[in-house]
Amino acid sequence: MSQGRIVALDVGDVRIGIAVCDETRLIATPHSVYKRVGFGPDVRHIKALCDEMGTRSVLCGLPRNMDGSIGFQAKKVLALAEQLEAAGLHVIYQDERLTTVTAERALIEGGMHREERRGTVDKVAAAVILQQYLDTLRNIDASHIVD
Repeated sequence: MSQGRIVALDVGDVRIGIAVCDETRLIATPHSVYKRVGFGPDVRHIKALCDEMGTRSVLCGLPRNMDGSIGFQAKKVLALAEQLEAAGLHVIYQDERLTTVTAERALIEGGMHREERRGTVDKVAAAVILQQYLDTLRNIDASHIVD
């Protein structure tokens, strides 16, 4: 498996949850929540963060419909991803169905109050998306090991 950080995005209409992983691609960590301004500023912010992290790899959560098809919200994510690629970033996708629900449950179980969750759930959802991707990469690599 190639090594290096990945910046993960949980793209919403108002906010983008951001998570990053360590250099060895083992652990995803919530990073921040970015309040969206528009394609130009959004792309510049994400590109600057990638520069800071020393990566060109961006994982976008793709909110597929429950039947697996690409819906209205997924098309919005793809539009942003297209702009990120035009800015020189390498975009990969991870199915993100139910990740916000998973993140919300984890925060509730952790005892976080509703107001605190509102500012945190997006970056935790991004970390869930990234961790699922990292786990999938590890499982694929493990399946190629021959005894």
